[in-house]
Amino acid sequence: MIRPDVRRVLDGTPIAHLATVSADGSPHSVPLWVGTHGDRIVFLTGPDTRKARNLRRDPRLTLSIAPADNPFEPVVIRGRVVEWLDGDAAWQIIDGLAQKYIGAPYSRELDRVVAVVEPGRQTVGIA
Repeated sequence: MIRPDVRRVLDGTPIAHLATVSADGSPHSVPLWVGTHGDRIVFLTGPDTRKARNLRRDPRLTLSIAPADNPFEPVVIRGRVVEWLDGDAAWQIIDGLAQKYIGAPYSRELDRVVAVVEPGRQTVGIA
């Protein structure tokens, strides 16, 4: 379940930083668009990106977000990818994220999938 104060941030247009674990155990972090889908968190990626490969091997992740309206009250979410969506189901979510962030559908020039995240620990503010 996504906490209401966390959902408020996710429903805006924050840039989240996704941290995953690489095969050699080193951290990998990238910025990305993020949103909600029911009680889960979603983001898009290429099916063969490092983040996708890392998460298929080890689904644990951390999202770190500094909301634009209050960057001194960061949101940190630990969770795990519980599902991967592709095809029409993915494109519906991808277009929703693109509409939210850039006001237009996402380009179909690149192959994309959606990671569906079950949120675990959710922290707001410095902890």
